[in-house]
Amino acid sequence: MDNLAKALGERIRTQRKACRISQDALALACSIDRSYMGRIERGEVNITVEKLFRIASELACEPSCLLPQMSEL
Repeated sequence: MDNLAKALGERIRTQRKACRISQDALALACSIDRSYMGRIERGEVNITVEKLFRIASELACEPSCLLPQMSEL
């Protein structure tokens, strides 16, 4: 499970950078504490489906795009 959180965090970070959004700006837009957003991107926490959808919405992508493929785990 730890690999899943890390892979998800990496994909969120990659998409955020592609959208040229700072971590602080994304956290604010998603109503998530900025330090918690950092923990998400580092794979230190497991997020809820609701948070996944909020983050995907702000990054203008489908939530499924942020989920890692089985081969990445």
